[in-house]
Amino acid sequence: MKHARRVTQGVFLVVFFFLFLQTESKGTDELGYPVKLFIDFDPLIFLSTILSSHALAAALYLSIILIVLTMLLGRVFCGWVCPLGTLNNIIGSMKRWPPREKARNWFRVKYYILFFILTSSLFTMQLVGIMDPLSLVVRSFSLSIYPAFNYSVNAALDAAYKLNVKGITTVADYVYEISKKTVLAFQQPYFTQGVFVGLLFIGILALNLVERRFWCRYLCPLGALLGLLSRYPLLKRTASEGCNACGACEYSCQGNAKPGDPGTWMPTECLYCWNCDDMCPRDGVSFRFSIKKAPAKLDLGRRKVLASALAGAAAVPLFRATPVFKSGYPDPGLIRPPGALEEREFLAKCVKCGECMKVCTTNGLQPTLFEAGAEGIWSPMLVPRIGYCEYKCTLCGQVCPTGAIQKLAFEDKAKVKIGTAMVDRSRCLPFAHAIPCIVCEEMCPLPKKAIWFEETRAMNRDGKPVEVKQPHVDLELCTGCGICETKCPLVGKPGIYITSIGETRSKENQLLLGSRESSPSL
Repeated sequence: MKHARRVTQGVFLVVFFFLFLQTESKGTDELGYPVKLFIDFDPLIFLSTILSSHALAAALYLSIILIVLTMLLGRVFCGWVCPLGTLNNIIGSMKRWPPREKARNWFRVKYYILFFILTSSLFTMQLVGIMDPLSLVVRSFSLSIYPAFNYSVNAALDAAYKLNVKGITTVADYVYEISKKTVLAFQQPYFTQGVFVGLLFIGILALNLVERRFWCRYLCPLGALLGLLSRYPLLKRTASEGCNACGACEYSCQGNAKPGDPGTWMPTECLYCWNCDDMCPRDGVSFRFSIKKAPAKLDLGRRKVLASALAGAAAVPLFRATPVFKSGYPDPGLIRPPGALEEREFLAKCVKCGECMKVCTTNGLQPTLFEAGAEGIWSPMLVPRIGYCEYKCTLCGQVCPTGAIQKLAFEDKAKVKIGTAMVDRSRCLPFAHAIPCIVCEEMCPLPKKAIWFEETRAMNRDGKPVEVKQPHVDLELCTGCGICETKCPLVGKPGIYITSIGETRSKENQLLLGSRESSPSL
């Protein structure tokens, strides 16, 4: 069974990486098999999304399958399927452990984290994506590990080309062609918090060198939820009367489920790895279906459970006592993807998985830090100076697992405003320096250009008249796609920039303070 588990873990890890690589534009506006399929089976996201938004994406009902399986078979997902659990296993196996590894009795911590998250969700604050293992691993690979991998492969191939040795160059060409078709991104992705997100992920993996499956044992809120669901599983571990408490099963236990004494086994912590069965020298351990209750109880302490729940409730006003949520004071730089729900609804559904950022064809979608407040950390925002919103692209809505970004048909997306362009006359070349430039108008993708010119004469330093076309923005036509800012030839701060003002999703964030009701078209 141990070998069967390892094979199964390997298969699911390969499937995860395959789906992850498929979550990318392939030249069309359709995705075949996005990695959000793993998140669709996540019961923690299922539950927290219901509590926070009182709505649910239809795909998340797949998580009911995992709920039923957990109630019947225990935490088999953690031991056999979870990609982060498998990576933890791999890292933990790199260290030689002493015969009597000292395990910490911290298993309750993950339950307190779970109650904190669910209580905050009940008060409409969605924090689950920060620590949910599936969101965490997808986000970490999307924003950090995969970009670093792409950069490393391209740098190695560039170094091979620079050697200019015929045999090495030929091999490099072959490797590049194969890699480009299989594992490399269409273009090198860059993300503003890649280092931060990557170091957090590496730190989680490094904890396995402190204790095997440290994250799974002590910190994982999804593991805690599955533990609660598996308190009375039908598949139970039993030990024969020949057990002499040798401790072999304790040493091999991945979940620290206390299998040494038949009366202390904890099904809530058991990952059903079958190591204890394979390691038992007397062949006295077996897993069988039984309706008898498990002997050990899950004692979390009422006061600590209550304290963690109260902390989750108290975090809501603490996180939201910020001008970000003040009416009439929107952050002009917080430009959400097309199809994003109104900000409060968006934050109640977004699980910060990073899939929308991975599929953005221009790399314009970047993770927030505190632009959307503490609860909005790692949610997507468009940074036009890095990349614009492609006019005919709707991929971000296709991969969103919770519906925080709605899936739009192209006809509908073309009508959605995510912001408005503004001309900075102190920087724009025709205004500030009498230098002719028409790049912003040329780049505008709308059938009827949202940028129009006023032809005028300007004087240069020598007093000679210069014919220039000074750009202006049509407020009704501009959708805020940002291509004008991206393509502005000025280095650094552009002469035209995008703000979130005028976005379709908000009745508050409009151009004039007194025109929200009288001028809904702005």
